[in-house]
Amino acid sequence: MCFFAGKVKPTIGVIAVSRDGLSVESIARFLLPASECKFVLNSIIEELQKDPWPFSADQRSSRCIGATLSVEASLLGVCVPGSGARIMAFIGGPSTEGPDSIVAKSLSEPIRSHKDLDKGSTPLYNKAVKFCEEISKQLVHQGHVLDLFACALDQVGVVEMKVAVERTGGIVVLAESFGHSVFKESLQRIFQSSENDLGLSFNGIFEVNCSKDVKIQGIIGPCTSLEKKSHLSSDTVVGQGSTGAWKMCGLDRKTSVCLVFDITKKDEADAIGQSTSNQFYFQFLTYYQHHEGQMRLRATTLSRRWVAGSGGVQELIAGFDQEAAAAVMARLVSFKMEAEADFDPIRWLDRALISLCSKFGDYQKESPSSFSLSPRLSIFLQFMFNLRRSQFVQVFNNSPDETAYFRMTLNRENVANAVVMIQPSLISYSFQSSPEPVLLDVTAIAADRILLLDSYFTIVIFHGITIAQWQKAGYQDQGHEAFAQLLQAPQEEADRTIKERFPVPRLAVCDQYGSQPRFLLAKLNPSVTYNSDNPPPPGGDVIFTNDVSFQVFMDHLQRLAVQ
Repeated sequence: MCFFAGKVKPTIGVIAVSRDGLSVESIARFLLPASECKFVLNSIIEELQKDPWPFSADQRSSRCIGATLSVEASLLGVCVPGSGARIMAFIGGPSTEGPDSIVAKSLSEPIRSHKDLDKGSTPLYNKAVKFCEEISKQLVHQGHVLDLFACALDQVGVVEMKVAVERTGGIVVLAESFGHSVFKESLQRIFQSSENDLGLSFNGIFEVNCSKDVKIQGIIGPCTSLEKKSHLSSDTVVGQGSTGAWKMCGLDRKTSVCLVFDITKKDEADAIGQSTSNQFYFQFLTYYQHHEGQMRLRATTLSRRWVAGSGGVQELIAGFDQEAAAAVMARLVSFKMEAEADFDPIRWLDRALISLCSKFGDYQKESPSSFSLSPRLSIFLQFMFNLRRSQFVQVFNNSPDETAYFRMTLNRENVANAVVMIQPSLISYSFQSSPEPVLLDVTAIAADRILLLDSYFTIVIFHGITIAQWQKAGYQDQGHEAFAQLLQAPQEEADRTIKERFPVPRLAVCDQYGSQPRFLLAKLNPSVTYNSDNPPPPGGDVIFTNDVSFQVFMDHLQRLAVQ
């Protein structure tokens, strides 16, 4: 069923999949069956008119997003209490009216920046976040989801609404306008399902049972604590903690959460009646409402064993998952940057790496040149180097809304997608070889090469200067089939990636020395800069930055690890 209410700005859509609570006649006043919804919805959209209330050119539009969300949440609460439902909020500008307003109407007042949030000079921010927390509590109690589609050139308040979207398991899409391909294709992707179920489930409850050798610190992801504290709850809380059960109002086949555990000391284990043994286990129980209406239960049980002594180090290394560890570190550092005042993410990541290298590296004390690390750990260092430079840690060039969007997406995606966000993939296309992965380094740029960069949120097709000149000359249309195929290959790969991903990434096609190579250069290892001694390869490029390269980063890391 679908119901739309409110003015053009904002427009809120409500999709309900069950009818419990009020009578059918009462619900029909607000919600329509899917068979009638399309006609009524199209009629409403066609009859929409521009807001007749004028506003001065130096004023922002009047928007009361919070009041609209409150009405929609209450409407769902009386119409379909306890049944799966979603509120889809399409927002084209910042809220300027009501308790959730993020900026004054006067255009002379800028919208809050990261610097303003750090200084605490945002009088409207805390009030708006508190209001959104109340909305999230209401939606979680009802088992309903809030989805956010923020489409505007300016900020709309994603960082304030983050708590409501994330705790209800909603999705978020950030685009420049409602006419942008990122919004249109992402919205279509939600409703493209061969089984007519949208791939969505509702009213999930996630429970964790585990051995008394470990305790649960919390979860970072799209869920809310049910505050069912037990002896398995750790005193240290990370994310949604102090519980053994969490509410997941909205979930799908790709929903991912990050569980953080504490290792119980032996004397603590003895005090609660169980001494540490060689085996320990985890059991994950997920109750959820299927799209057909029935409740389902999925149980997963894992068993692992403890290792100790000098021989246990090699076993730990052999079982180390570098990709999963990188995804966990990214979620942890993002959470700490939001939750802890005066938190230094670079120092925290560096200390974690130094500790890892000191414990698991092979070296002679005070001899950096003797340092070596197992291949099972070496790629993790590259992940951490790129994480330090990523949009999750370096927020200077991003607005608070963009940073919130990046982190919300990271917190719900699986390990494979999280790794692409941290360390983008780079594929080279040339006449000399078939498409092949290359190092994420500035030396990968060549005049006769096309590079395809996938950083999850953005896909970049980068033409070397020679390729760009041939393309402008139209060689691909003059019978040069090999060149035409070379140009087409990265475009086809980019299209395949775009079709498989949600939210839909942006596509940027640029040329070397053109106006948009920054999308690629910002992600590359700056091994060749404007002040480095080694020159770029023929047809290559340099990066104008003071950031250290991966080699310099490793030299410092080895020097500190062997001390």
